[in-house]
Amino acid sequence: MDYTVKDISTKTGITAHTLRFYEKQGVLPYAERTEQGIRMYDESSVEWIETILALRSTGIPLADLKLYVDLYKDGDSTLHKRKEIINNHKVKVEEQMLLLIKTLGRINYKMALFDVQLEELDRSSCTL
Repeated sequence: MDYTVKDISTKTGITAHTLRFYEKQGVLPYAERTEQGIRMYDESSVEWIETILALRSTGIPLADLKLYVDLYKDGDSTLHKRKEIINNHKVKVEEQMLLLIKTLGRINYKMALFDVQLEELDRSSCTL
């Protein structure tokens, strides 16, 4: 099935502007055009877009993403390098997750302190 820019925007939540930006940056490898110049995308494009969005949401630099796409275009001889790029990013995401878990623990601790203080405040105001 083929999709227009509008279809892709609806399906993936990506704006037409962002889609064009990713194409211009070379991180979206396949965007066919009709004879009238209208961009058309297929299911593999949708998968690429979803992968791009997932990686970008975790902070992968655009340059790393571009390198990955360029290597992908070069074929299977680049599998090891592509895996290395993704693995390096995975390690960074895991570090981010650990930091977020630690931060969440601190927030939960503060929330528990508030609960104790609010209970004490409620008890003291009831005895007056």
